[in-house]
Amino acid sequence: MPIQPGYLELAGRIADFLAPSLAEDWPMLPVERAEGVYLYGADGRQYLDYTSGIGVVNVGHCHPRVLQAAQAQMERMVHGAIGITLHESLLRLCQALPPVMPEGMNMFFFGNSGAEAIEGALKLARYVTRRPAIIAFEGGFHGRSYGAASVTSAKVKYRLHYEPFLPGVYFVPYANPYRCPLGDEPERAIEWSLGRIAKLFEHVVAPEEVAAILVEPVQGEGGYIVPPAGFLKALRRICDEHGILLIFDEVQTGFGRTGQMFAAQTFDVRPDIMAIAKSIASGFPLSATVASRELMSQWKAGAHGTTFGGNPVACAAALATLQVICEEDLLANCRRMGSRLLTGLQELGARHPFVGQVRGIGLMTAIEMIRTGHGREPDGERAMALLDGCLQRGLLGYMCGTRGQVARFLPPLCVTADQIDQALGIIAESLDAIEAR
Repeated sequence: MPIQPGYLELAGRIADFLAPSLAEDWPMLPVERAEGVYLYGADGRQYLDYTSGIGVVNVGHCHPRVLQAAQAQMERMVHGAIGITLHESLLRLCQALPPVMPEGMNMFFFGNSGAEAIEGALKLARYVTRRPAIIAFEGGFHGRSYGAASVTSAKVKYRLHYEPFLPGVYFVPYANPYRCPLGDEPERAIEWSLGRIAKLFEHVVAPEEVAAILVEPVQGEGGYIVPPAGFLKALRRICDEHGILLIFDEVQTGFGRTGQMFAAQTFDVRPDIMAIAKSIASGFPLSATVASRELMSQWKAGAHGTTFGGNPVACAAALATLQVICEEDLLANCRRMGSRLLTGLQELGARHPFVGQVRGIGLMTAIEMIRTGHGREPDGERAMALLDGCLQRGLLGYMCGTRGQVARFLPPLCVTADQIDQALGIIAESLDAIEAR
């Protein structure tokens, strides 16, 4: 038999195997295993994973209770298409989710990914309202499938060469005080966003034609933008006034990331439809479109479907993930460690003029870089220099923002104070190195 190439040799040939849309990312770090807050690289080094697999492993990598639940289910049944079969782990998950969801969100359609959950939310909204239009926000990211990409505007590269998209989608500004043309005050950012919605209703689309307003409670890919406290409540009032459904994309904010189980609870706003995914099953493919029984029951049999959604193994992992979050008190730890991380980052940011803003909520934190001497012009090069510097020192973060000007740090919710302080030390060294260039 021919000698098989080693792992590192295969990793070096990744561009031969994968489409550039997968292979040309950063940092393509060869990792042999993961545990808790750590990745263990093929280079023999240990890395703090402050990406959590991009918000997926909120309970930490390879949590033993999640692995045990998945393994036990695999020994019983790996796959069963819902409708052809009905498995216990799905039923147990359906029973466990409503108590931790926003009030009244108690009926589910399960899929495999965040994009699928968004597709389901859009279809459900149009189906039950019989209205065509969707309002989404500039800077929003909702996925890369066609419907999800149609309501995405975080970066133009996600839309390039794919027109025409779904008709009836309209974009308005997100309430971002740091980049509001009316001023920095939170109230002005809300005024800017709501004013654009009012103009949309006046000039472009009548509110009675709008099925839904789709919003990330905290913008993710758009730059980890935490909106003013009243923004989501104002959207709720607009929707109530005009019979519009409010959709929360909680794919990244869900399952404890903001310090409560969902951002809807953090901001005390109840949506009509939710899209949840990512950390629901600690890395096993699972998502859900969620609504009240009153709303969801209008989605008649055959109007939507799935083959792999609600997979038995993924559902078992999700059930274990919920138990870990609750029994290990990870929401409280998220709030404590999130405050420690944000305070530390703000202290570091105050030392460097090229740090435009440090922001965050829970364990969802970000540093936005600007070009010194050019107002608030975004500086993607410095953001990448920060991320490169952190990686060299053993900390993995990731970029976001329309121009890649934001470095985001989102550790698992089980992160300790020592691990927070270690990360802050690495970020401090990396910022100092940028200053010294």
